[in-house]
Amino acid sequence: MFIDYITLMLINMVAGLCLLAYYVYAGLEDAHQKRWIPGFGISGAIALTTGLHMMLTWPVPGSFNIAFGETSVLFGILFVGTAVAIAQGWDLIALALYSFFAGLVAIVVGIRILNLGLTNQPLVSSIGFILTGIGGVCALPTLLLFRENRTWRLVGAIVLVAAALIWAFTGYLAYWNHLESFQQWVPRTMR
Repeated sequence: MFIDYITLMLINMVAGLCLLAYYVYAGLEDAHQKRWIPGFGISGAIALTTGLHMMLTWPVPGSFNIAFGETSVLFGILFVGTAVAIAQGWDLIALALYSFFAGLVAIVVGIRILNLGLTNQPLVSSIGFILTGIGGVCALPTLLLFRENRTWRLVGAIVLVAAALIWAFTGYLAYWNHLESFQQWVPRTMR
């Protein structure tokens, strides 16, 4: 049996996407930007750490390590970068540019998951990746062109919450199933 902490990665992404949705809708205008640092930092640290471990060790079968590990690293470094940028009072444009390309990766992964029939629910996973990717791609135009447009930001927040709901469904269902399927697993040191 393999090590599988994709559940943790998914629920961390749910928390991060909900935080980002709220930030897009209300936080961009918040006079107290520093209150957002812990949320972005925690979500980013978990995503970066688990993603790097998955990328470097390939603990799950096949290309799931690429789909979930590498995209988690992109998500994680963006959130850590956001926490640092807010803490330092830096502009978020450079992160939004990075987010554009990371978002394209998520869209490509989502399309390919559907194309290859990966995961137990390829359509749901595909939509989750694509919506998350759209959120990343839209960060740049949001900051450059539509920062003051509340309707645009509301639509962006809705897209991010929709992605979070998909990942929440997937993640909590995975927790439910993993508790059953891993209940007999014993580490090598105890065998």
